Amino acid sequence: MANADTFPKLLDENVTRFGRRPAMREKQYGIWQSWTWSEARDEVRALAAGLAALGLKRGDKLAIIGDNRPRLYWSMVAAQAIGAIPLPIYQDAIAAEMQFVLDHGEARFAVAEDQEQVDKLIEIKARCPRLEKILYDEGRGMRHYEQPYLTSLDDVQARGRELLAHDAGFYDREVAKGTGDDVAIILYTSGTTGQPKGVVLSFDNLIVTSRNSIEFQNLRVDEEVLAYLPMAWVGDNIFSLAQSYVTGFCVNCPESSGTVMQDLREIGPTYFFAPPRIWENLLTTVMIRMEDAGWLKRRAFHYFMALARRVGSRILDRKPVALGDRVLYWLGALLVYGPLKNTLGFTRVRQAYTAGEAIGPDIFEFFRSLGLNIKQLYGSTEASVFVTLQPDGNIQPDTVGTPVKGVELKIAESGEVLFRSPGVFREYYKNPEATAEAKTPDGWVHTGDAGIMGADGQLKIVDRAKDVGRLKDGTIVAPKFLENKLKFFPYIKEAVAFGHGRDFVTAMISIDLEAVGSWSERRNLPYSSYQELAAKPQVYDLIQGCVEQVNRDLAADPQLAGSQIRRFVLLHKELDADDGELTRTRKVRRGFIGEKYRAIVDALYSDRDVVNVEAQVKFEDGRTGTIKATLAIRDAARAEPARLKLAS
Repeated sequence: MANADTFPKLLDENVTRFGRRPAMREKQYGIWQSWTWSEARDEVRALAAGLAALGLKRGDKLAIIGDNRPRLYWSMVAAQAIGAIPLPIYQDAIAAEMQFVLDHGEARFAVAEDQEQVDKLIEIKARCPRLEKILYDEGRGMRHYEQPYLTSLDDVQARGRELLAHDAGFYDREVAKGTGDDVAIILYTSGTTGQPKGVVLSFDNLIVTSRNSIEFQNLRVDEEVLAYLPMAWVGDNIFSLAQSYVTGFCVNCPESSGTVMQDLREIGPTYFFAPPRIWENLLTTVMIRMEDAGWLKRRAFHYFMALARRVGSRILDRKPVALGDRVLYWLGALLVYGPLKNTLGFTRVRQAYTAGEAIGPDIFEFFRSLGLNIKQLYGSTEASVFVTLQPDGNIQPDTVGTPVKGVELKIAESGEVLFRSPGVFREYYKNPEATAEAKTPDGWVHTGDAGIMGADGQLKIVDRAKDVGRLKDGTIVAPKFLENKLKFFPYIKEAVAFGHGRDFVTAMISIDLEAVGSWSERRNLPYSSYQELAAKPQVYDLIQGCVEQVNRDLAADPQLAGSQIRRFVLLHKELDADDGELTRTRKVRRGFIGEKYRAIVDALYSDRDVVNVEAQVKFEDGRTGTIKATLAIRDAARAEPARLKLAS
């Protein structure tokens, strides 16, 4: 173990430890295909030798673009085996976004999943002078592509096997040259506030951090993981590669993004990670199905869920619960919780995590009340993911846990969270100024998050430090907290809150088309488009009820009672990453939205009850268009703060 300080070395070690155990699975044409650790190493050897035969050298960059596919993961490790550096790119990135990463990252070769990704690379290749070759995994639809720089991964592996036939020791010699201090990967941030930055991580960063987190989580070789999140995201690099290579568990690749939920049910993972947006979507799906169910099933669901919210988390944490409640909860598990977890694919889950941004406490408690051991972690690309993890038996919805082994935390006088750990990134690629801003000379990293350390050692993240503001009267406003409260409701897909420096809080809300559409159909409300549906008075009434429920919840907290939402508007379109309104990891770009929809913001802080808006949108084929709409603005009733009620 001590000498296995790179992923290619870990791969060799895993062949010795459990060569016949499954390393990866992929679903193709409805059938699960499996590769053992020995077979995976053979695939990587051929790819590594083939890349070298094509001219990829130590220190060169290899871009990886596509959905989660075994040969894309193997291409990453193959590049690392010969000293090259993988450069994953978000598969849903438009051509211009890909161009920035390819050019800034100085990629010589690119591996693309299929025709869609190859077409984007061909479109921008002339503007990426360093990009020499495009390799592809799936050749469907590319029979007549004749560009000389195109090569299939099948051909790459054939070249590699030919090289190995003449020089059997080539791969082993190259792997032996690697050390833990070498650059393992460059991962680009999502670019919430500007252009993405390339985070340079070493093998030591990823492997040491993985080992420490595995010890904390008690992960085992028999875990099953579903790899469905973007390969360009640091979380997938940890969960689907680093932890798998250190522990030896199996990683499963779904057939497509559209079959993830079905594949999840078939695999039945034991270890599952999802960002808050996925948990929100799952809750929305559950609520929609319950609304469509018969009255008896609906009544049973609501009865047992009320019980679960009261005692479910306590039972999960092995805390005292009255015998009668335990019996009723057992019955609920038989009739409601168990079937629901089975439908979602969570029957075998031992540990589930969420991170990336704050999850709404109500959403978090909903899944824990079902008996699902979901926990929060706090981390970043710059930390190789792990900073804190919630320990079993001490789960609090408003904290993100305690520091992982090897991590030091401190809170600056400004309230900002800083950390130091074995996972701290080397630098931002070709950006020494940003590196100096983010990392102190003695290794402390500025997170940009405002946090509080509790007496029990658990960290509580309030919001992004730069986003926490105050109303004119001094009341604290935490926009992300308010947005998450709103997004608990299945009818609300996105929300953007404003208030800093203002007299009161307002919100822009984007409805969930599926949930609100289903609600409208049950009430025979016809509509022909998202824009028409969002403008209906009945939909405004529905969302107003959600906003006012949030206000009632806020009123119960003396610190937050003053940040209740006074006015809101329903947007005429969904917020979209292609339009720059969200990052590729689905985080709201609040500053960009505030500028883009300045007319709406100004109207929210006026006495007007309508606003005319014109917004440019980008279609999937790259064309742009303009949407014009007249949006209604509603006032929301604010609840009396609890302390005033007590006084009366």
